[in-house]
Amino acid sequence: MKEIHIGSLIKKRVEELNIDTKRIISFFKIYSEKDINTQYDNASIDTSDLLKWSKLLEYDFFRIYTQHIILYAPVGKVDTSTSPKTTSLPNYRKNVYTKEIIDFVLDLHTKENKKIQEISDEYNIPKNTIHNWIKKYIT
Repeated sequence: MKEIHIGSLIKKRVEELNIDTKRIISFFKIYSEKDINTQYDNASIDTSDLLKWSKLLEYDFFRIYTQHIILYAPVGKVDTSTSPKTTSLPNYRKNVYTKEIIDFVLDLHTKENKKIQEISDEYNIPKNTIHNWIKKYIT
């Protein structure tokens, strides 16, 4: 997903689970039906609201953004002379690829006939990693 419209994804999940609007209003406490529909129309919403939606709908909507970052804004090499050496923020592994991302990349290679070099250049995934996925999941 290159463009994320989180409101439509939330609405889709609500429809999949067939959740009544009254339950949603009760869960959020301060929203009316109009407010809920406005959230469905919004391409982005407040993170505290997104956390509530994730809990209510039992789906990690933040992962959509994480996967987007991995695919479309991969972490480059860090210049240690200008970046801080330590941080008080949590430190996560940067190169964790989910099964969905691996499947997406393998589909690009097998179904769309993209060359490994093209995928590597476009998504900044090491060629060796892609080769390992092909060995593991395709052959």
